[in-house]
Amino acid sequence: QLQVVESGGGLVQPGGSLTLSCTASGTLDDYTMSWFRQAPGKEREGVSCISKIGGYKTYADSVKGRFTISRDNVKNTVSLQMNNLNPEDSAVYYCAAGRLVLNTLCSIRTQYMVYWGNGTLVTVSS
Repeated sequence: QLQVVESGGGLVQPGGSLTLSCTASGTLDDYTMSWFRQAPGKEREGVSCISKIGGYKTYADSVKGRFTISRDNVKNTVSLQMNNLNPEDSAVYYCAAGRLVLNTLCSIRTQYMVYWGNGTLVTVSS
């Protein structure tokens, strides 16, 4: 069993930055970690993921170059640094732990996720 809790959401102006954190109740080194987001009336979409020891990262095209994912397996935390935010980034952001066959990869597909946080709301507005 693993519990993950997101924090760091809030209101930010367009062009601003925000850092989201995901804290786990147990060790994270057996899991890939991913961030998803869901805006009202839209499907949940994958944002970014990081492999078990951080050697591989991937990002959705919509956030590539603006968002950065990182993890600390000693502190059992995952972060998502979000820069140059725009209103289209407004959503509830979810942290999720995943299990993959390949240890060196990660996924932003929901089917591989086994534990989810309850989300943190990010609102980008002036």
